[in-house]
Amino acid sequence: MAERPPAPAVDEAAEAAVLSRIDPDELVELALELANIDSPPGQEKPVSDRVCEWLRANGFEAAQIGMLPERPNVVGRIAGSGRGTDLIFNAHMDVAWGPEERRWMHDPDNPFYTSAWREGDTLIGNGLVNDKGPLACTLIAAKAVLDAGVRLPGDVIVTGVCGEIGQEPVDEFAAPQYLSKEVGTRYLITHGVIGDYAVVAEATDFAVTWVEAGKAFFKVTVLGGNSRYTPYVDHPPNPADNTNALVRAAPVIECIEDWARGYESEHAYRFDGGVCVPKVNIGAVRGGQPFIPIVTAEQCYLYLDVRLTPAQTAMDVKAELAEVLASAGVPTRLECTLYRRGWEATEVQPLLEAAARAHEAELGRGMGPIHPPLTSMWRDTIPFVELGIPAVTYGPAAGVGDGKFWAEIDDLVAATRIYARMALDVCSQPRPRKTRP
Repeated sequence: MAERPPAPAVDEAAEAAVLSRIDPDELVELALELANIDSPPGQEKPVSDRVCEWLRANGFEAAQIGMLPERPNVVGRIAGSGRGTDLIFNAHMDVAWGPEERRWMHDPDNPFYTSAWREGDTLIGNGLVNDKGPLACTLIAAKAVLDAGVRLPGDVIVTGVCGEIGQEPVDEFAAPQYLSKEVGTRYLITHGVIGDYAVVAEATDFAVTWVEAGKAFFKVTVLGGNSRYTPYVDHPPNPADNTNALVRAAPVIECIEDWARGYESEHAYRFDGGVCVPKVNIGAVRGGQPFIPIVTAEQCYLYLDVRLTPAQTAMDVKAELAEVLASAGVPTRLECTLYRRGWEATEVQPLLEAAARAHEAELGRGMGPIHPPLTSMWRDTIPFVELGIPAVTYGPAAGVGDGKFWAEIDDLVAATRIYARMALDVCSQPRPRKTRP
């Protein structure tokens, strides 16, 4: 059982000194600079090099730590005076997606996928919102602590990580090129970047969550009959009777969609901060060849992303999905290609209290509940919690729509100030003494 220390008395002079050193223009300049270094998964090194260079130039202890030479994570540290609580700020450097993925999934000519820019008081860019704007907030917040000369008992640690974006190896899309979670936050933690608490900086509209969803990926193979040349094709009224696996996939997709509607309500996971609603998505379909559409496909493949709450396992979901597929009346095969658990952080109350104090001091209001989709994502909160480091996700507001992602400069500045306040609060606390039951 842990003895919770009282909230530290705020050193108002130190806090004022730190906050006065947060320069909005410097924040905007850094956020745009980082966001204009395109860094899709597997190509994070240029932005990692720049962050490491920036950290060293500004007086941090800095290092790059990576599983793969071309994908180094970066860590900066302000060493504490000792016996305090160490706090990690975490943000990711990879962006969605690489050129090939953009070609098939998005408009490859839209500049907001590869760059960022300012329009008045707004910053625009996919990579800026997810996640280099919040990354810049953590860097500027930590720099303000360092520039103010405030010596805290605990360490302030800032990390920029690879591999947060949700690609995963499957079929011919193999490791190491398609690795994600193994090369980023998890690798840093298991290689010595540890702390008492962690704050994952992502856009949350100034709400906080300590629950994040896991995920299971499934590959459904729809089996057809022998391939037929177009002149010999027929079209039975029931698609399940068609020998073309692509046509047979239609009733399978319909059954999966019917199941998905009930799945999210049946498995909703409620916690004190909100609700985690697991979702189902058919993310890809493969079958036949575009250059030989003159024959039917004997097999068609559906690739599913099924989100998991902390109460679920992939094994349970696989059994549930198998029953759904059996009801389609079409021969199929089902395999799980990925399993990552969902988690709810424990022993996180001191961090939540510090976040609430910083939030209210900066914004003049308490936190509201978090929007359910923000707890139904896989975030880098999970490896921290899984490895015993209580963690939350918290960050500024962001907007999506009309082919743009954007963030207001005032919101980024507020998030930076809140992160700085949290560092002063958490790292001033003594490490709690733990007694064995």
